[in-house]
Amino acid sequence: MADKDLQSLVRRRLWELSRSADEASRVSRWVIPPEIIQRMARAGGSSFISEGLAKFLARAIEVPENRVRRAAGLPEVEDPRADIATGPHLRVIRGGEK
Repeated sequence: MADKDLQSLVRRRLWELSRSADEASRVSRWVIPPEIIQRMARAGGSSFISEGLAKFLARAIEVPENRVRRAAGLPEVEDPRADIATGPHLRVIRGGEK
């Protein structure tokens, strides 16, 4: 099942970023060749992703490393940003047009 998760993640993120496999490879500092990124997007291929490559694939598709690790079926790593609380930063002001 991890194969399909990784495939859909890579395919969706390349589409959302309007990024080709060549551009994603460049962003990963050419650690992951464009051919491998294309193969992952087309046919899955979590077997291509080791624990060392997960960080570079995450950089290539601009997602947190643990998201790639979950999709590939790898163990997660400690992420200090995981405890950061986020929320809406806009306030609705009533009667602002006085």
